Amino acid sequence: MKKYTLIICFSLMTMSAYARQGDPGMPGGDPDVPVDGGVGLLLLAGAAYGVKKIKDTIRR
Repeated sequence: MKKYTLIICFSLMTMSAYARQGDPGMPGGDPDVPVDGGVGLLLLAGAAYGVKKIKDTIRR
């Protein structure tokens, strides 16, 4: 379990290092909204949950 916690913490630190606030853009225009950060976290959480479920079924 410590291994997975370490992997998740490392991944979150790496993602936060790449997350930078961009140029706000022109006023009144279509704002550029970064969606990648939240989607990446959801994919990581889903992958961790899937690995846990697979390991649980193998142990039975």
